[in-house]
Amino acid sequence: MNIDVRIPIGAMFGIIGLVLCVYGLATLGDAQLYARCLDINVNLWWGLVMLVFGCLMLYFGRRAQSRAAAPPSDRSAR
Repeated sequence: MNIDVRIPIGAMFGIIGLVLCVYGLATLGDAQLYARCLDINVNLWWGLVMLVFGCLMLYFGRRAQSRAAAPPSDRSAR
């Protein structure tokens, strides 16, 4: 079995990051909510960070799976 842990981790971070981005965009105009964190929309920024990290993990996980499935003659040419 060729299971790569990066794929479920990337999916989890991507989903949570997407939820945080949507919540950050929905509360964009609420100054009272972000008054304690120096008026920085931390939900939006950390959601973007988590979304990018999740996409990178998915990309590298899928790339590793495709390289493992390639015939040996193709791998030696790289």
